[in-house]
Amino acid sequence: MNLLHISWKNLKDKPLTSFLSILLMSLGIAIISLLLLVGKQLEEKFTRNIQGIDMVLGAKGSPLQLILAAVYQIDSPTGNINMDEAMRFTRNPMVQSAIPLSMGDSYQGYRIIGTTPKYIEHFQGEFEQGKAFENALEIVVGAKAARNLGLKVGDSFASQHGYDGEGDHHEESKFKVVGILKQSNSVLDQVLITPLESVWAVHEHHEAEEAGKGANALKLLTEDEHSEHGEEHHEEAKEITAMLVKFRNPAMGMMISRSINENSTMQTATPAIEMNRLFALMGVGIDTLKLIALVIIIVSGISVFVSLYNSLKERKYEMALMLSMGASRTKLFLLLLSEGLIISIIGYVVGIFLSRLGLGVMAQNVEQNFHYDFGVLSLLAEEVWLLAGALVIGLLAAAIPSLGIYKIDISRTLADD
Repeated sequence: MNLLHISWKNLKDKPLTSFLSILLMSLGIAIISLLLLVGKQLEEKFTRNIQGIDMVLGAKGSPLQLILAAVYQIDSPTGNINMDEAMRFTRNPMVQSAIPLSMGDSYQGYRIIGTTPKYIEHFQGEFEQGKAFENALEIVVGAKAARNLGLKVGDSFASQHGYDGEGDHHEESKFKVVGILKQSNSVLDQVLITPLESVWAVHEHHEAEEAGKGANALKLLTEDEHSEHGEEHHEEAKEITAMLVKFRNPAMGMMISRSINENSTMQTATPAIEMNRLFALMGVGIDTLKLIALVIIIVSGISVFVSLYNSLKERKYEMALMLSMGASRTKLFLLLLSEGLIISIIGYVVGIFLSRLGLGVMAQNVEQNFHYDFGVLSLLAEEVWLLAGALVIGLLAAAIPSLGIYKIDISRTLADD
């Protein structure tokens, strides 16, 4: 404790030099720690939500966009596809399950998904209140969406066209909340789920009013008359946005995927492949940032080295005097070594704090734009190794100049000064 106390006093005697060393160390630690935290969060969110989905069927366009929109609900869909055509491909015996999705509307920024109860079952959703939907315009709300929107069972609301919360309200067709889901840490938490028929009914009504037909046009459409106009809207009503597919044998599923891409107006995307591709692209930037952070930490070590080297030169007489009074060279060596240790520990603690601060700022942005939660306060296993690395660099930087203690000539140093 005495050595640490003296070391701390020595660091305080040179505040600017000590501050620079600690700042460099903490910045390097913060960058690496933040990258580890973000990588962990992204891996958990992405991996959790693609489990059990071997293929996504949708309109032609960007495969990655299709995955982000249909699975993660964080991008705009590539378009609509004909449900009958999609079902024709998914009736293949190799298909274990196919979950249709119809999207395009939202409520105060939270997406409304037209689908079947299988969607909730797929993500292992459990009910906090109420029950599953049974009829059109009944809706089940994810835990986070219900909490942030203040929705409860029995509430009614009108949806909005689009995802930005600024689209036209469908006041003529209001949804009724029949169930609230428990927190599942999946995409279920931030969406509102309703039968496919709800989405079709809302858009039929909206299109009928836009065409100036009012209630009569809606009646004609729902009765499916054989007029050219009626058939056109009927086809539009039977469109969906995407289909989430699980195969009995994923290897054989590749053959179905190839057939769809070559023989239809639709496209397929494999979540695992697209996400690996995304992580590979992100990995280049992340590795570059990690390398920059490592360079900063090494520069911090060099700063500690220079600081202690100069300190030893300046305090040579003081060290010689302490040696003449009975202090051992090993104790003085440990004294300087502890200065490097203190800088490393303070730099690590400050760096971890800054990384959590950065994650908090990032989490606010992600929450506002995508409704995903980012929150890790406990130390990751990798961060423990990061502490070990920081201590090694700090101790090594301090050890090299500290070896000069063993070269001090006591009598000559005292005589010179």
